[in-house]
Amino acid sequence: MTVTTITDAQLAPKDYASDQEVRWCPGCGDYAILKAVQKACADMGLVRERTVFVSGIGCAARFPYYMSTYGFHTVHGRAPAIATGIKLANPDLDVWVMTGDGDGLSIGGNHMLHVLRRNVDLNIILFNNEIYGLTKGQYSPTSRRGTRSPSTPLGSIENPVSACAFALGAGARFVARSIDTLQVHLIATLKRAHAHGGASFVEILQNCVVFNDAVFENITGKEVAPDAQVLVEHGKPLLFGKNKEKGLRLKPGKLELEIVPAAPDVLVHDETNRPLAQLLAALEPPFPVAMGVLYCNPATSYEREVVVGTGGSLDALLNSERTWEVVP
Repeated sequence: MTVTTITDAQLAPKDYASDQEVRWCPGCGDYAILKAVQKACADMGLVRERTVFVSGIGCAARFPYYMSTYGFHTVHGRAPAIATGIKLANPDLDVWVMTGDGDGLSIGGNHMLHVLRRNVDLNIILFNNEIYGLTKGQYSPTSRRGTRSPSTPLGSIENPVSACAFALGAGARFVARSIDTLQVHLIATLKRAHAHGGASFVEILQNCVVFNDAVFENITGKEVAPDAQVLVEHGKPLLFGKNKEKGLRLKPGKLELEIVPAAPDVLVHDETNRPLAQLLAALEPPFPVAMGVLYCNPATSYEREVVVGTGGSLDALLNSERTWEVVP
């Protein structure tokens, strides 16, 4: 996030939509994410001329075309590198990275790791549908064991990557998770991510209706959601269930969570606690999936450190030592 002194406070979500035809499969979760981002931009009054969306390759990578801002559609997995260059060249820009589970965690895993550990001030939004959608349904780094696809016809034998656990392991200082269909929650999460100074990482569970339909139904289905999700909020107890009758606490003497009846000893969420965030990121059935800001602990961002280190002028640094002029 970059704090700006100019705002477009009167703009509505539709003013952040470009004139391009949105071309995703009917029913794709990307539509909901697009609407949420446009609403968040309007709520925050982002200046369109100072906002940049950067993407790699994949279904999520169409995103810059649909925003009435600046944008770069780059190459597979390299969006974090391009976005880093943009932010270093002009730290006053709001720069967003839109990526998918394949683009961001497979060919782009190396770039994602380093942009997070460097803490470059980027808003990184990862669409996770646990499949390669654009290239016709191959399994991805987040696909579950047993996933049948054109590239795993007998079922995947690999353990999936946890996007949030990866981000925490890479040293990210803001990690959150939401769902494409939870619009109020998603918009609030995007706004929290933007308010964070430094690299923010938001995983969005997103449905692919063609190649991996209903893969998150055991989490998002109306009947199961209260027991399958725990909405985490800083300073509030980790309660879930239809009547908030269940909670999470640390097992006595162990660094692991357990499900207990709602009681005074239920664990209270502390988003500045990295070990707790790691435990929450790793939860899987029969535990509920943690939704919300898992970790937030700001530090000076990379590009600000660069500005201080160069005295505020990259040009002066480049011309400070041995230089030469190439002439015909």
